[in-house]
Amino acid sequence: MRAPARVLLAGGRRLRLGGRPWLMGIVNASPDSFSGTDSDPGGADVVDVGGESARTDGPPVSETEEIARVVPVVERLAAGGTLVSVDTYKPAVAEAAIAAGAAIVNDTSGLRDPRLAEVCTAGGAALVLMHTVGAPKQKVLDHPYEDVAGEVEAFLRERIEVATAHGVPFESLLLDPGPDFGKSPAQTVAALRGVERLHALERPLLLAVSRKDFVGALTGRPPRARGAGTLAAVGFAVDAGAHVLRVHDVAAAADFLAVRAALAGETDVAHELRLDESLRREA
Repeated sequence: MRAPARVLLAGGRRLRLGGRPWLMGIVNASPDSFSGTDSDPGGADVVDVGGESARTDGPPVSETEEIARVVPVVERLAAGGTLVSVDTYKPAVAEAAIAAGAAIVNDTSGLRDPRLAEVCTAGGAALVLMHTVGAPKQKVLDHPYEDVAGEVEAFLRERIEVATAHGVPFESLLLDPGPDFGKSPAQTVAALRGVERLHALERPLLLAVSRKDFVGALTGRPPRARGAGTLAAVGFAVDAGAHVLRVHDVAAAADFLAVRAALAGETDVAHELRLDESLRREA
């Protein structure tokens, strides 16, 4: 299916999502990111800046340190006209990032602290609501789900109510089923198989499938060798109607989507299309 049309209010902008998925590039302003700091967000529709790794084998970063890491990056990107998201669950960090130009807060805690919603309301930022049963920096692999996809939907429906009760406009919310967060690899696969049911909540879907543990478990690859597996997950996400795809390698994802769309007849291919001679061979 194609992503259904949705409007997203973010940082004073009225964004129209649907059809072609947007690519969210990643900037890791954290030296301990599980996949390293080799992401290249060039060409992305939106860039997600994070100052604390989601890894669970280390303590949380202080608010002061996280602000020092992300604010200069957000300022530089926003000044150049980039649509910026900040990956944080801390209200103080979100407030500083919004003041620096961030238009979206990507909260991986499931809105554990409702003050984050109030910060988004005051700053006019959009808010990503993600499913997780664990607290930030807590690894949960044995939660006894009976119906993973159904519980993800119920959780996000309830979080929408919490967010709007704290002032966030319904049209400023995005939803993320939280691959790997509070889920084993098998549970993540089950959640993603049922992700289309989240369209009933009538908000854009963000899928963060790049280099995730479930891809590594399926392929037996470490993070930086999960490129092919990531593209398979990206293809699935497009078929499921995802609006935003969070990826480390934006160029590879863009190439994948371009070829896929052409072969599927979703984009026009000019009769005079030819390969540039400079691209025919490599030394």
